[in-house]
Amino acid sequence: MLRAAINQPGQQSPSPFMNWLNPVARKIEYGALTFEYTIRHEMTNPAGLLHGGVMAGIIDDLIGATVYSMEKAGHYVTVNLAVDYFAMAYEGDVIEATSRVLKNGRKVIHIECEIMNPAKKRLLAKGHSNLMRAD
Repeated sequence: MLRAAINQPGQQSPSPFMNWLNPVARKIEYGALTFEYTIRHEMTNPAGLLHGGVMAGIIDDLIGATVYSMEKAGHYVTVNLAVDYFAMAYEGDVIEATSRVLKNGRKVIHIECEIMNPAKKRLLAKGHSNLMRAD
């Protein structure tokens, strides 16, 4: 299903949150994804900047989709999520999030994700998470 989503808006996801984020898949590989997001008004804080919680949500959601790209049996849940913020994004900006698996264990998978503003060649945030098989 993920491979069919290349260059298509994210409205086909089983995740309602991903559908709300409405990403466009740019790269899909086993254990590595790149999605593009256009910052909409409802994603911003009162200062007009991309809300930090939305940025963390993008990281968490893309990390979950990365597990999905590995076609593993069962469901995986987030055990922890750490996010560092480095720069701001504004309404109308197009940002890119890229994930990759760092450790693929039997029960726990460790994945990192970076959010970039490619037009400005600027790192906006970086996060990582452990996910555990829930069975």
